[in-house]
Amino acid sequence: MREDLTRFGVEEARTPEAVDEALKADTVLMVVNSICGCAAGKARPAIGAALQNVKKPTKSATVFAGGDEAATAHLRNLLSQFPPSSPSIFLFKDGKPVFALHRRDIETSDSFTLSMRLKEAFEQHC
Repeated sequence: MREDLTRFGVEEARTPEAVDEALKADTVLMVVNSICGCAAGKARPAIGAALQNVKKPTKSATVFAGGDEAATAHLRNLLSQFPPSSPSIFLFKDGKPVFALHRRDIETSDSFTLSMRLKEAFEQHC
């Protein structure tokens, strides 16, 4: 399930320090990956498709909920204005979240729709 994202060039941020380092880029797609077959199973291919867009974030990174516990807790602390959700997808610009998809958004959409929503966010913010 980790490889489902890393094969698209998404870097693993397995420590709080790695999360902070990733968020230094101008635009960052940050994914809270999870073992959930339903929602995460839709999200991972959607992310891969969206990252084929001409306009895309400078960096893309992921933490794995339940696996990268300290990194996930650190990211969630940085996103304290949002309820914790796994999976979830955030787009950061200049260190601040500008777009979010939570589990409820992911599980009620198909992969194509999710990728289109991500591409629209990339077009707007990247």
